[in-house]
Amino acid sequence: MSKLTHIDESGQARMVDVSEKKDSFREAVARGSVAMRRETLLLVKKGALEKGDVLGVARVAGIMAAKRTAELIPLCHPLMLNSISCRFRFEEARNRIHIEFRVRTSAKTGVEMEALTAVSVAALTIYDMCKSADKELVIENIRLVKKTGGKTGDFIRKGEEPWKSDR
Repeated sequence: MSKLTHIDESGQARMVDVSEKKDSFREAVARGSVAMRRETLLLVKKGALEKGDVLGVARVAGIMAAKRTAELIPLCHPLMLNSISCRFRFEEARNRIHIEFRVRTSAKTGVEMEALTAVSVAALTIYDMCKSADKELVIENIRLVKKTGGKTGDFIRKGEEPWKSDR
């Protein structure tokens, strides 16, 4: 079993020392979904909710969250992010909006937490903007689907296919 890197020899939480590591290119892709009633999904798609452009606001919220991850997750290193991109996909058959964030950096540590934070906050933003129209919203399946770079190497979650975005 792998050692937990955020725990010191006495079992106390610590920030990992990355001072001896070299900068390298790193990328992480995370996804999640928001399930809703069909009527709500159609309102989002048409841009007809009272609060405005749900996906546009969710995209900006996710980008802002990725940039502030170290302020939200106590043991994350603050990182200079090179790129943050977002895609959404509508799944009308199951009344879902799928969210994907891709985060890139050249740093001493990875950007998995930044990508996951971006998806989480984008999903929460969709929830916030739709909650007056739909009390049955569910945020689902937030996960890392890909990461490249670093000491542990690359990771691609099995069964995760690339997808085209609707927006």
